[in-house]
Amino acid sequence: MRLMLKASMYHYVQPFNERLPFFKNLHIEDFCTQLDYFEREFGFVRKQDFLDAFHTGKLPEGIILTFDDGLKSHYQYVLPELIKRKLWGIFYIPTAPYTHTKILDVHRIHLILGIAPATAVYRKLIAMVSDDMLPGTLVSDFREWPYHLQEDDDHTKRVKQILNYYISYEFRESVIDQLMAYFVPDDINDVHGFYLTSDETAELAREGMIIGSHTHSHPLMSKLNALQQREEIEKSFGCLERIIGKSDHRTFCYPYGGFHSFTDETERILTDQKVQYSFNVEHRDITRDDILQRPQALPRYDCNHFPFGQCRAAQHQGTVRKGGVG
Repeated sequence: MRLMLKASMYHYVQPFNERLPFFKNLHIEDFCTQLDYFEREFGFVRKQDFLDAFHTGKLPEGIILTFDDGLKSHYQYVLPELIKRKLWGIFYIPTAPYTHTKILDVHRIHLILGIAPATAVYRKLIAMVSDDMLPGTLVSDFREWPYHLQEDDDHTKRVKQILNYYISYEFRESVIDQLMAYFVPDDINDVHGFYLTSDETAELAREGMIIGSHTHSHPLMSKLNALQQREEIEKSFGCLERIIGKSDHRTFCYPYGGFHSFTDETERILTDQKVQYSFNVEHRDITRDDILQRPQALPRYDCNHFPFGQCRAAQHQGTVRKGGVG
């Protein structure tokens, strides 16, 4: 039988929150069921066998669990389940929340779309956007968008496109600030309740979890120059090492993921920073060639690629739908 090494990626893993009826998360019950499925179908890779593979080239068989964004739910719900099952995981953490009092823009967008219907968010947003907020080449394209779209998921996709790709960076934060003030109550807009604290991160490490860098501020690395990329990586590892101490190895995960999200220069910087391996998002198994020849772009699956990994629709709708988690 051909050896198979897989990695699965998770973001939000938590119970349904009635105050965030449209929030896309993997329900903790489904997470537990998926772990049962993984145990039956693949088995879990021993941590040391995975780390040794980068030196020996011997590929272990099974699945690795990875968790992005340093979320509070990883401490509240994921860690107890991993401890109970005597499993380990890799937790990739953006470090800006340790030093700033504002939730990262990427996650504020998730909160806005989690608390309000995407239709309402979309209409509020397009009413706020003026032509001077858009690069000249995108103005006509943006103005051709309809006020009404067919599906709720279409509105969600458009909101993310506008905020992540259309609006110039100099206006983006201010627009998100206004949307947050309009849709999200102050007690939900709480950085300390959203992310892991330093103490919680240190506890993850003490429990045998691997702590890795997810940059400092969660930017799209391919949009940064080499100096900016290096600063994001160095600042993040420096912050993590102050929390958990020096590690015998470094690991990294690209914000957003996909080959569009980083460059050859990013990989060179990571290697120069003595990062042993990094995870991309590419839905295929990890091969021996990946481990030995391109360890800074290891593939991994989204959890929704596997059974029981889909986010549940709003509870009042009583249905389950497929969709990216996080």
